[in-house]
Amino acid sequence: MEISLWQIVLLTLYSVLTIYDNLNLKLELGKPLMAGCFAGIVMGDMTTGLAVGATLQLLILGVGSFGGASIPDYATAALIATPLAIITGQDMQFAIGLGVPIGLLMTQLDILARFSNVFLMKKAEKAWEREEYDKINMYTHLGMVSWGISRGLPVFLALYFGVDFVTMILSYSPEWLLNGLKVAGGLLPAVGISILLKYLPVKKFIPFLIIGFVLAAYLKLPMLGIALLGIAMSFISYQNSVKETVTVPTGNVTIGDDEDE
Repeated sequence: MEISLWQIVLLTLYSVLTIYDNLNLKLELGKPLMAGCFAGIVMGDMTTGLAVGATLQLLILGVGSFGGASIPDYATAALIATPLAIITGQDMQFAIGLGVPIGLLMTQLDILARFSNVFLMKKAEKAWEREEYDKINMYTHLGMVSWGISRGLPVFLALYFGVDFVTMILSYSPEWLLNGLKVAGGLLPAVGISILLKYLPVKKFIPFLIIGFVLAAYLKLPMLGIALLGIAMSFISYQNSVKETVTVPTGNVTIGDDEDE
């Protein structure tokens, strides 16, 4: 299978759009799950796209770009790893093993893009001192250019030159390396879950974790069923917490038309 130019262009434009979405639209297009789904639709294999995107999504649960900090960009990784996995006929675990180093590399490009915007931000500060608010808006939007290039250029180059290159790499790659990438792809979602559990009150809700583990590992219940059961349990837990916090005032209550008397 080969990738067409229009597919490369769509995926590149999507990667640039995620920057605008983060600042203005707030449609969560920059989430790995959304990016993987879009890549799967464009490539005609939504199943692989959702699998790659959802797995990469697990890696950033509990991780946020607070204070402008740069974090691994697994959305861009999903836009690259999903098409390459579909083109080369590799499985999802290999796509994850390929997507993780791409996401980590994007951290460095994100830092470079933010650094290049310092000049524009200095211009915006001077415009604010002169109360030239139109220029502040202009400089802010110009900052998205370099930021968008830091995403769009890697996606375009990786997909445009990546077909033959990745095929050649796979043909010369030793079996132990490919197996290692697959094993790493299977273990990395557990790392994301571990990071999330570190910030959650696990000790308080350990019975619910055990129930979920039993349902998934022993009863083989689908994830949708486990999610619905989790929603029901969380609702029950919320109702019980409300009952514990509500206090009923005590006193003498007179029933009747006292005012008429």
